[in-house]
Order: sequence, then C-alpha cells, then structure tokens
Amino acid sequence: MGLLSLALIVGGIALIVAGVIRAREPYRRYMALREQDANIARYEAWRGGPRPESKTGASVAMDVLRRRAQIGAGVAIAGIVLMVVGFVVR
Repeated sequence: MGLLSLALIVGGIALIVAGVIRAREPYRRYMALREQDANIARYEAWRGGPRPESKTGASVAMDVLRRRAQIGAGVAIAGIVLMVVGFVVR
C-alpha cells in the first residue's frame, strides 16, 4: 500500500467522521419537528378543522434542517468514495 492510497484512506475516514458529526444533530432536530408536525395534523383532523397549506415557521425550519442533514450525508458519502479510491489506487 503506497503513501498516496494511505493518505486517501485516512482522508476518507476523516470525511466520514466529519459528515456524520455534521448530519447527526440537524437530522435529530428534523425528526423531532416532523413528529411534532404530525401530532398537530392529527389534532387538527380530530377537531375537524382544515389545516392551512401555507408555509409555517416549522416547515421552513424542517426544510433547512433537512438540507443540512443532506449536506452532511454528502460529505460522508464523499469520504466513502475517497476510501474506495484509496483501496483501488496502488
């Protein structure tokens, strides 16, 4: 195993760790907001009142958190690709 492949593998591991750390908290907050939104929808359906289809602060926050989690996952996937390239390069 050459120095270049070892550097690619170490860089890939670093990107995977950074991506997971970056995606974990926004994903957790996104899932909590989504669960809260589902509870509100069930309550309003139980009341019989229509739910407005306009954007709310929670829906905007969910969009932002989802995008941050996707970026973190993309960084982790780039790390996996870098590791594979490190194993392929000799």
